[in-house]
Amino acid sequence: MPRRTRLVDLRVLWICTVAVLLGLLSSLIARVLVALIDLVTNLAFYGRWSMEAVSPSDNQLGLWVMVVPVIGGLIVGLMARWGSRAIRGHGIPEAMEQVLLNESKIPPRITILKPLSSAVAIGTGGPFGAEGPIIATGGALGSFLGQVLHITGQERKVLLAAGAAGGMTAIFGSPVAAVVLAVELLLFELRPRSLIPVALATVAAAGVRYATVGSGPVFPMPTVAEPGLGALSVYVLLGALMGLVSVGLTRIVYGIEDAFEKLPIHWMWWPAIGGVAVGVIGYFAPLTLGVGYSNITAIVSGHLAIGALAFLCVMKFLSWSIALGSGTSGGTLAPMFTIGGALGALAGFAVVALAPALGVDTRIAALVGMAAIFAGASRALLTSVVFAFETTQEAHGLLPLLGGCTAAYLVSALLMRNTIMTEKIVRRGVRVPSEYAADYLEQVDVGKACSRDVVALRTAEALGDVREKIYSGQPDYKHHGFPVVDDAGRIRGVVTRRDLLSPEHPNIRRIGDMLKRAPVLVHAQHSLREAADHMVAEQVGRVLVVDEHEPGVLIGILTRGDILAAHRRRLKEAHVADRHIRIRETLRRSWKAMD
Repeated sequence: MPRRTRLVDLRVLWICTVAVLLGLLSSLIARVLVALIDLVTNLAFYGRWSMEAVSPSDNQLGLWVMVVPVIGGLIVGLMARWGSRAIRGHGIPEAMEQVLLNESKIPPRITILKPLSSAVAIGTGGPFGAEGPIIATGGALGSFLGQVLHITGQERKVLLAAGAAGGMTAIFGSPVAAVVLAVELLLFELRPRSLIPVALATVAAAGVRYATVGSGPVFPMPTVAEPGLGALSVYVLLGALMGLVSVGLTRIVYGIEDAFEKLPIHWMWWPAIGGVAVGVIGYFAPLTLGVGYSNITAIVSGHLAIGALAFLCVMKFLSWSIALGSGTSGGTLAPMFTIGGALGALAGFAVVALAPALGVDTRIAALVGMAAIFAGASRALLTSVVFAFETTQEAHGLLPLLGGCTAAYLVSALLMRNTIMTEKIVRRGVRVPSEYAADYLEQVDVGKACSRDVVALRTAEALGDVREKIYSGQPDYKHHGFPVVDDAGRIRGVVTRRDLLSPEHPNIRRIGDMLKRAPVLVHAQHSLREAADHMVAEQVGRVLVVDEHEPGVLIGILTRGDILAAHRRRLKEAHVADRHIRIRETLRRSWKAMD
C-alpha cells in the first residue's frame, strides 16, 4: 500500500532548524558583503582604508574615475576565469538552473567568490545592487549545508531558498517579499514543507537586521494621500506602460549580451570592456555609480526635478545594461527600481501637468513605476508588490502597486515568452516552469478512475480453461491484466495476458502457480497521484483496488491507461478555452479583412 501523503512530518522540524541557522548566517554574510562594498568603494574612489558607508558619486578623481570601473571589471573577469564562471551575472538565473537541473547543488566556492566578485564590481562603481549577489551567496550557503548534511534534493532546494530569502531580508528588511521571491523564482511550488522553513529563515534574518540596523524602511518616503478612482486608473495604465518598457529593456539587455558573445576576444575581458562604459558614463553622471539606493529614496520622495530624473534614467540604463551584458557580477533589482522609478515619476509629472484634477501623486507614480518594471521583467508579480510596500512602508501605495504591477505582468506575459531571469538559462536548454498549478491527479480518487468490471481468476483454475475463454473473444477476457484470488476470495496477485498466452506454460498449469509476486494494492480512497507514485516505486503497470475499510474485497484494477484517461476532463476544459481563443482570432482576422 502507498503511504498517505502528509503536509509535513517530523523531518520538517530538522529542516526548519537548519533554515533558521541559515537565516542568521545569511544576515551576517549580508553585513560582510555591505562592509566589503564600502571598503572597496573607499579604496577605489577615496584612497583610504575604511568601511564607512560612502557614495562613489562624491569622488574627486576627475577623469581618473573612468579607469576605476575598468580595473574592477578586469579583476572580476580574472576571478571568473580562474575561480568559477558561475559568479558572472546577477546570480538568480544561475541558482534557478541548479535547482532545476542539478538537485540544487551549487559548488561551495561560489559562497566565497560571489560576494568577493560582487564587492569588487560594485565597489569600483558597477551600477548594480547588492541584492542579487547576496541572494546567490545565501543560496550557495544553503546548498553547501545541504550537501554536507546529505539530505534529499528537495530538502536541499528548500535550504537554498531559505539562504537566498534570508540574504534578501538582511539587505532590505523585507521578509514577506523574500518568501514570495523564493516561491516565485526558486522553489517553483507552494507547499507547507517548503514554505515553513523559508519563512522561519526570513524571520531570523529580519530579527538580526532589526537588532543591528533597525526596522525603518530602506527607501523612506513622505506620507501620501489615499488615491482616488481617477488616480488609481492612471497608476494601472502606468503599470501597463512599464510592462512595455520591461519587455524592451529585457530584449536590449540580452541583445547587448549577444553582441559581447560576438567579440573576438575571451569572455574574461568583457567585464573590463563594460567597465569602460560604466566609467565614461559615471564621469558625466556620477549618480549612476554604485548601488544607488539613495537615488531610489530621492525618486520616491519627490526630491529630483524633471531634468535630473530624465538624465539619471537614461544614464543608469545605459551603464547598467552594458555592464550586465558584459557578464560582470551584480544585482538587477536596484538598477531596475531606479530606471522604473524615474520613468514613473516623469509620467506622473506629465499627468499632473495635463490633468491635475485626476489627483495623481508623482511619488506614488514613481513607486508604481519602479515596482511595475520589475514585475514585467521578472514576472515575479507578488514579489514586486510586497517588496515595494515593505521597503517604503507606505500603506496608501499598496493598491496602486497591485494594479500597476498586475497590468505590467499582463503586458509582459502577452508580449514576452521568457523573462530577464529565465532567458539566459532557457537558451541553454533549461525548461523553466512558468505556472504553478495544483496537481490534477491529486484531486481524483482512485475509486473514480479505476476499471471495476474486471474478471478475477481463481488460483485453482487451469491455464487451458482460461486460454479457451480468451480465444473465444469473450469481452470480459480482453484485459491485459487479471487479478487472481483464492477459493476464499482473498487477493493473491496479478497475472498478465502475455503470461497467460506464453507457450512456455502448459495448459495443465494452475493460475496460482504463475504468480510472480505479492499483489500491489491501493485503496479506492487514495488519490491518483499516490497510486501513480506507488506504481513507479513498485515498477508495475497496474495495481489492484480495494476498499480502505474492507481491504480484502476487490473493487477493481487501476492501469496506466486509466491514469492517462483521468486527464480527459482537464484536457477537455483546456480545449474549450483554446476554441474560444481560435474563434476570437478568426473574428479578428475577418474584421481586419473587411477593413
